[in-house]
Amino acid sequence: MDRWTPAEVDAHMRYMHDFAARLEETGEFVDTQALLPDGAFVRYDGPGRPPVTDGPFAETKDLIAGWYIIDVESWERAVELAGELSAAPGAGGEPIHEWLEVRPFFTGSPTVNE
Repeated sequence: MDRWTPAEVDAHMRYMHDFAARLEETGEFVDTQALLPDGAFVRYDGPGRPPVTDGPFAETKDLIAGWYIIDVESWERAVELAGELSAAPGAGGEPIHEWLEVRPFFTGSPTVNE
């Protein structure tokens, strides 16, 4: 987005807002948040040692721009909606064809081997 015109950014944000509004109408919307590109990957590096920041693959933070939490009836519906969102307009008004990760919430309890 840092290479898009202000009008292209506005069109993209309007698409995202309209998408969320439509999900609110169907009762499938739970939450959405945009993320700033600033941040760091952090990893524990052992007792008494400071955490490691911006370790391998730090460039992936550029790909995680935000999230949607939705409440849908099926995996297929979640994939359908992600496909629609992947068509958000970008430069020149063309669909961005962005890869989106679809993941369910963990709702069970972990099993512990005795």
